[in-house]
Amino acid sequence: MASAGPGVPSANTSSNTSASAEPVWNFPTSPIPSNPLGDGQYIRSAAALIIGDEILNGKTLDRNSNYFARFCFEQGIDLKRIEVIPDEEDDIIEASRRLVKNYDFVITSGGIGPTHDDITYASLAKSFDQPLEHHAETLHRMVEMSKHRIDIVNQTAEQRTARERMALFPTRAEVLFIAPDVWVPVVRLEGKLCVFPGIPKLFQKMLDGLTPFLPLPPPEQRPFRLQIFTSLPESSIAPYLSQVQARTKASGVRVGSYPLLQRGVYVALIGRDTDLVHSLAEEVAQELEGRIISEEDALKEKAGL
Repeated sequence: MASAGPGVPSANTSSNTSASAEPVWNFPTSPIPSNPLGDGQYIRSAAALIIGDEILNGKTLDRNSNYFARFCFEQGIDLKRIEVIPDEEDDIIEASRRLVKNYDFVITSGGIGPTHDDITYASLAKSFDQPLEHHAETLHRMVEMSKHRIDIVNQTAEQRTARERMALFPTRAEVLFIAPDVWVPVVRLEGKLCVFPGIPKLFQKMLDGLTPFLPLPPPEQRPFRLQIFTSLPESSIAPYLSQVQARTKASGVRVGSYPLLQRGVYVALIGRDTDLVHSLAEEVAQELEGRIISEEDALKEKAGL
């Protein structure tokens, strides 16, 4: 997964400005296709395939799997697996086939830039027995959004060939343009596997933009979470939490505990019945001498450690 590659221009000027400014773009987004899972079906399970040697050797911190996990939780999708694999064709082929077979929604992150180690598209084409071909509209948008870049306009033929590799997709893939100011599309294979760049800012923008294109669970299927913080040690609250889980499991409530070193424990209650989760949270907070906290406050407190 190369650090260079598809990107989002800073769109804060008029398209009539000088060449030194980056213009505003307003490409049309793709129409919403028919449900790839079939009428009346929706995504229940998901997996993430993070591709890149730099993740495995510690050079780059993977932020995308965390963002995807939060996305899935908020949308009511059960994220079952996150895998990190190297920039190796055999690994990409094996993992992509297996995950598409087992889950409703699979994403890949990384390996779609212009360099030698960006082999995701080519590997996925082999994985699903498809040839590669340049996608004309992607090439067009790539050129249009680079006209203000003198360093790109003046590239050699070899450099242009490398850049155009980023528009070389499996032939039967869906090509979804999800934002008017991003030339790189989300490429979807087998109706399930969506290919994303590794750059976190772009990954997040494109994942959020893909939302209308996904057959998401209905709102009533989405989980609700409350957290309780207690200063008691985890060993002291373990018997009580076991009792809570045993009597609420049939109602679809999940109970988790997450200790902070020498500070206390976050207890998470997750369920689809919001009234039940609220009433249970009140009980747990009282029993554990704790307090109910919002998701935002929990994130702030953990970030401040």
